[in-house]
Amino acid sequence: MEDAGSQSPATENRSNGSLGAGVRARLNRFNPNRNNVPQISIPGMEEVLDPKLDDGRPTDTERAWWGDVTLTLVMAVVTIVPYFVALVEWPRPEYVAALFSSLIMVASLPMRREHPLRMMSLVAVGAIIQFLFVPFPVLSIFVVPIASYSVARWVDGRQSRWVLWVGAAGSVIGPMRWIPTIAAGYDPSSGTPWVLLVLAMTVCAGLVLTPYAVGRRLRESALLDSQQRIVKAQRYRAILAEREQQARVAEERTRNEIARELHDIVAHSLSVMIVQAEGGKALAAKKPEKAPEVLDTIAETGREALLEMRRIVGVLRQDTDAEFSPSPGLAEIADLVEKSGVKAELTVIGDEPVVPQALGLVVYRVVQEALTNVLKHAGRNAHATVTLTYSPTAIQAEILDDGYGDAVQGDGRGHGLQGMRERVTSMGGHLSTGPRKEGGFRVMATLPVPA
Repeated sequence: MEDAGSQSPATENRSNGSLGAGVRARLNRFNPNRNNVPQISIPGMEEVLDPKLDDGRPTDTERAWWGDVTLTLVMAVVTIVPYFVALVEWPRPEYVAALFSSLIMVASLPMRREHPLRMMSLVAVGAIIQFLFVPFPVLSIFVVPIASYSVARWVDGRQSRWVLWVGAAGSVIGPMRWIPTIAAGYDPSSGTPWVLLVLAMTVCAGLVLTPYAVGRRLRESALLDSQQRIVKAQRYRAILAEREQQARVAEERTRNEIARELHDIVAHSLSVMIVQAEGGKALAAKKPEKAPEVLDTIAETGREALLEMRRIVGVLRQDTDAEFSPSPGLAEIADLVEKSGVKAELTVIGDEPVVPQALGLVVYRVVQEALTNVLKHAGRNAHATVTLTYSPTAIQAEILDDGYGDAVQGDGRGHGLQGMRERVTSMGGHLSTGPRKEGGFRVMATLPVPA
């Protein structure tokens, strides 16, 4: 009885090895603050993750505004100053109208990016004034292609087509207003004035259509690039979401693995301590001289359990100073059965195969958990039989006891049996548990041996 709860240091180290560097590596992989490295925040990452539809407007608005102001001053010198000089020498009403209308059209240039439709409206007002009061072409006509390009470039959808309708009307009525003045000095021998009219209409239409086509092309190209960035960002977000989901699943799996290790390692030790304490009480009455040995066994088992708990906590805290021994395997099952604290017999059929460490650990944990359940639920006088059957293709572990069976908690719904089933299933095996007809409980695990 006094030997039932004792465990050697080698067994302790092997048990602790099941929470070795593999679990530590899995925990580190899902810890965003591992190794105390701060997370990097990249400027502009928000735009990459959540881009907006962009039509290519300048990001430096101040610089773009000063560019428009410079364009306005240049156009003012080209289109307004000549009529101002002519008005000083010949104060005629058509020069006043030309100067006033040109001033309106040029003054609309600074708003061509932010308010292109307003610019088009002011240019149309200036053109109407010219149609009514100016019988000759005016230099401010060079503002028309700028307005056509600006509306096409910065206005979306059908609204941008307003500039085509306005430009088409101006291309017809403008030349018709100029032809009488031009025809007054026209040489009839060179052709009919209608040729000049058609030519003037064609030129005016070209001043509207050509910049409009260029502006629409640039806008569509900018929107296409923006949509491609949005598609890439959506794909990137989908990848991040998938990785986050995978990380959560792996983290949950790691948490379950740690819970199983905690249950298998500590529960077995505590069950042995309880059995030793109950047996020691009866032994102290019959053989008082044996009581100190039982107490020593309980104390040793408690220290081993406490050490295992500390090492488990060390893994969870990422204690780099903790050291771990190899995990227990098939060779340690005999020692486990001998010191399990129950009346158990081990039968081995066949030669012990050389298997991967993970497979050996699963078989060891199945036997350990089954013997722990015998300690907890089978009763004081229960006997257990552990049978290991080795074949070239499979390992079969059968644990039988003659205790209470499912009288207390043998329905297979506890965490211990669930952990055994998860372990066996992860290795491609099969686990069957349940009460026996003749009394007691049966655990049967069959695991394939890899080639």
